[in-house]
Amino acid sequence: MATYKIREMSWVEFDKRRKETNTVIIPTGACEIYGPHLPMGSDGFAAEGVAQLIAERTGALIAPMTEIADSGALLDYPGTITVSPALYRMWMKELIDNLVNYGFKNLLFITGHAASVAPISSVAMEYQIEKGIKFAQIDWWRFTALHGDDIFDMKGRMAHGHASECGTSVMLYLRPDLVDMDKATCITPPPETGDFTDINHYVPISEKTPNATVGDATLGTREKGEKIVEKCVNRIIEFMEAKWEI
Repeated sequence: MATYKIREMSWVEFDKRRKETNTVIIPTGACEIYGPHLPMGSDGFAAEGVAQLIAERTGALIAPMTEIADSGALLDYPGTITVSPALYRMWMKELIDNLVNYGFKNLLFITGHAASVAPISSVAMEYQIEKGIKFAQIDWWRFTALHGDDIFDMKGRMAHGHASECGTSVMLYLRPDLVDMDKATCITPPPETGDFTDINHYVPISEKTPNATVGDATLGTREKGEKIVEKCVNRIIEFMEAKWEI
């Protein structure tokens, strides 16, 4: 079966395939604490799984995933690996340079880690202005929150908090081999950690949860994961067809 991942291709196959599409999907993740039941690479596994589903339907290629990001806000428990924002931005710029030089005109980022959204947008907008490329970015977990009201039992942080109902469901669908539901928990964060939502301010995750789960992970199911992923993928492809004529 043909692959869409650049890193799985020979250079000969890549040279052929890059001439058949203008679009490359760039999944980005992180390595960070993600509750006791999910792997620390969940952001990236979700991003790459979604990228695969989009590629299968559009013929776009998939760039090598960036697995580490600025996760400095999640160092309260062991396991998080983080890099500086400056280094991350430099890495994104170098990656985009490579892809643009190979002829890609449409860059779709599936961003699994919230802290990566701003630096990716900053770099990509420079290329859109200076080199005429088109880019779009899916802030994955915020995107699922926008489209999941009819799918999840809980609302707000209890459904879409860190490693909660949504994240657990997505992983049960895309990578069930890495999920241990026997360790899933329901953690209701203190109300004061979710107030003043109109003001950006930093609340350490250790003030929200003792185990890096924020919300109810016990309600996660494969069926919910399939529904939210399918709904979001359909919406992304709708955009690509309308704006990029994929």
